[in-house]
Amino acid sequence: MADVAAVRPVRAVVAWGSRTRFFRRYGPRMMPPLERFASRLTGGRRGPISGVVVPSLILHTIGARSGQPRETLLMCCPQDDGTIYITGSNFARPEHPAWTWNLLAHPDAEIEFRGERRAVRAKAVPDDDRERVWAILEQNWPGYRGYERSSGRQLRIFHLVPR
Repeated sequence: MADVAAVRPVRAVVAWGSRTRFFRRYGPRMMPPLERFASRLTGGRRGPISGVVVPSLILHTIGARSGQPRETLLMCCPQDDGTIYITGSNFARPEHPAWTWNLLAHPDAEIEFRGERRAVRAKAVPDDDRERVWAILEQNWPGYRGYERSSGRQLRIFHLVPR
């Protein structure tokens, strides 16, 4: 992925900043409104703020308990075969993000990625494949596994496969 090599130095700096105490405390409150504003401002044509530095998608799920439609903006790690990895880091908080429970309950979902909406099936990455997938994720976002160490839990990683 040539685009990854071109932005790797920028990602390293931004990734470092995203692991600071300040970002972990204020990022969950600051980033979603900023991302929504940027998306509205550009009419969805340009990726969200984080999408400039790292690929992002909007995940459309069904609530695990409510049964209501939900959408979540997430950074992602697209693969050459058309599949995508997403990780439930939740800003290194100790609890799993709600969207991961939604995917466990309802693995058939939809995503908006690079201007296209598509149907996917989410598959939890099995324990015996986690090390290989972490290596891929950290190529995309340097130091990403630090979120797992800081959170004190095993982050849920999903492989989104087109359906």
